[in-house]
Amino acid sequence: MDVPIGERWQSFVAAAVETGRYVSASDVVTEGLRLVQEREERLQALREMVEESIARGGSHTGEEVAAAIEAALDEIDIAAPSR
Repeated sequence: MDVPIGERWQSFVAAAVETGRYVSASDVVTEGLRLVQEREERLQALREMVEESIARGGSHTGEEVAAAIEAALDEIDIAAPSR
């Protein structure tokens, strides 16, 4: 698979390899994909937690829900993706 990543990411990958943190560009990309997969799995777990909570019912204010979601995101260390 040949995926153009742009100059910014090419420089980032090259620097990661040059510093010795990674053996090859492929290793950098593989690690990035692993992190994306891990993030997606954590987000899915959060979605399931929310669905289970909704299914159990109950009454919560918007502030309580927002606080619970923020705490869950902090716990699983999810940040919004930067683009």
